[in-house]
Amino acid sequence: VQLQASGGGLVQAGGSLRLSCTASGIPFANYAMGWFRQAPGKEREFLAGISWIADATYYTDSVKGRFTISRDNAKNTVFLEMNSLKPEDTGIYYCAGSVARTAQAMSSMRHDYWGQGTLVTVSS
Repeated sequence: VQLQASGGGLVQAGGSLRLSCTASGIPFANYAMGWFRQAPGKEREFLAGISWIADATYYTDSVKGRFTISRDNAKNTVFLEMNSLKPEDTGIYYCAGSVARTAQAMSSMRHDYWGQGTLVTVSS
């Protein structure tokens, strides 16, 4: 099983990035997916979740209206579109998956599988 996150990089404040996480080795359509972030010196935090049938999404307050999670089950991929980025959005971004969960349940830190992370740096 592998969750491969990509799309991170260096961006100026106010800019945008699109992260991708492609899964292999699991029946992706059966898994709810989530994005998490670990800022320097801080604990990992939940950002966004999407249900396994993509009928619901859930966001932490700090990214509502700026980040959008979506999925393409045909490509076994979940996305995180990030707009209006701020320096405090800097961190390593991880994807995670758990079988048959709701979007809100993805806010847990316990998941079946985690990706390896991709670094996002937002300069001021």
